[in-house]
Amino acid sequence: MARRALILVEGTRNTGLLYIQAAQRLGLYPIILSSDPARYDNLGAESIEAIHVDTDSLDALIRECSRLRAAYDIAGITSSAESFYATVGKLCRHFDLPGPNPASIERCCDKFAQRELLAGAGVPVPGYRLAANTRDVERSAAEIGLPVIVKPAVGSGSRGVRLCRNIDELTEHTTYLLGGKHVWRSSPRILVEEFAQGPFYWADIMGNELVGIAAADFGPPPHFVFRECTCPAPLTDNEHKRIADVSLSCLRALSLGWGPTNVELRWTKRGPVVIEVNPRLAGSPVPELVLLAYGVDLIAGHIKLAIGDEWNLSRRHSHTATVQCLLPDRDGTLDWIDGDNLAAAVPGVAQAKLFVTPETPIVRRGDYTDKIAHVIAASPTRAQTAAILQRAVDLINWSITPFPTACEREQYAAPYLPD
Repeated sequence: MARRALILVEGTRNTGLLYIQAAQRLGLYPIILSSDPARYDNLGAESIEAIHVDTDSLDALIRECSRLRAAYDIAGITSSAESFYATVGKLCRHFDLPGPNPASIERCCDKFAQRELLAGAGVPVPGYRLAANTRDVERSAAEIGLPVIVKPAVGSGSRGVRLCRNIDELTEHTTYLLGGKHVWRSSPRILVEEFAQGPFYWADIMGNELVGIAAADFGPPPHFVFRECTCPAPLTDNEHKRIADVSLSCLRALSLGWGPTNVELRWTKRGPVVIEVNPRLAGSPVPELVLLAYGVDLIAGHIKLAIGDEWNLSRRHSHTATVQCLLPDRDGTLDWIDGDNLAAAVPGVAQAKLFVTPETPIVRRGDYTDKIAHVIAASPTRAQTAAILQRAVDLINWSITPFPTACEREQYAAPYLPD
């Protein structure tokens, strides 16, 4: 009898590992299709197979999956990476497997097209304009009024996203985006939008079912790097209902409703305003927070959907789970970092993880790659979780020696490809 396999098309390193582990718990054999299998060498101990294939070519992926079907019972195809999720939908349709609507995913991944659909359906969104060059950006900012958010129309992980509070910051960031430092997967298209101010929340949805709402805050502006996230968010019943209603209305506006969706919002003077809809599961550590808070395994639920099995998102308990991300305050060379083992030993800490090692060059890019460590804690109450987290975070320390020259900083700040 052929072995049941789950095909994973590319994937982020952290969340991708969670998919591999969940697939194995469900009795599936995970196979990664990647244009660079060496990226997953750190997962070798997980007994997986990583196969080289041009993942930008649908035909190449179809050929490889057809070849694999001769040796395996392909139970499902999915991905933890947003940029390949529409391709996953097309593969699933070709092989008659459960999967997302690729057209809906493609529209949603284009932030301008997403804005147009949401606004057309009456979903509250910030004011926005699309720009293709410096002149367009300046005109759009003048029409909306500073401060504005300037970001690529396609992308994830806060790459290239910046708050521009004055003309100098607007000019600087536009030059960065269009001057060759930002890596574009397609023709440059820039979204200029109103800075919606207020507390930040996100809603995790699977299918048409709201799983939970979390709260988060960021490191210092002008960037949007997550500093702390708490699940569930401290909301009144009315606030929870309004965020839930707006989040679910996004599914209808964008023709979503299969698989995971992550909706980001801010609570403004006019109530919840949708910042972004991600037609995928949010990256690590969001799945871990949801599991700790509710006992709901979003990744296992997603895989079960992908293989056509029954899934159940019923809450098993109600705790407060919080992650604190540790961010460097300077660029330079990391001399040392320690205390993670002590932090992990604190009762109530679920994870204390370092993402860098000594002698690593630290260059803050203003996106999720700035994080050098995080600590996750959970307990039955919000106050207890906060106390556990603070105790653990205080145990992690590091030292960074600034780069000696501007040239050395530029060397390490060269453009990089998406994860």
